[in-house]
Amino acid sequence: MGTLLYDGEARPIHLEDRALAHLKVVIATKLRRQESFTLSWKHAEDEPGGRSTIWLHPAIPLRFTFDEAEPPALNSRWIEELMHSANSTGGITMVDEVFDA
Repeated sequence: MGTLLYDGEARPIHLEDRALAHLKVVIATKLRRQESFTLSWKHAEDEPGGRSTIWLHPAIPLRFTFDEAEPPALNSRWIEELMHSANSTGGITMVDEVFDA
């Protein structure tokens, strides 16, 4: 289980390492272009119900922490879906991994 630490927030955002690795690619790409956007996700089952959204901006500190030492192989189709979401008016919405048929 990886974590995304956002602007010194006391509660880290917990995501599976594989999902976080894909999300990191999309976030880094957007921020490198000086683009701001939102990130939304459903709360984990062990957290109170609901969902959260944060505003991501190049000036806001982020830290990606992974449990696994080795990065996973990346699924370009999933990255494309996340990037498409990031470029929409609703910002990135975490979606399940997408596989080619």
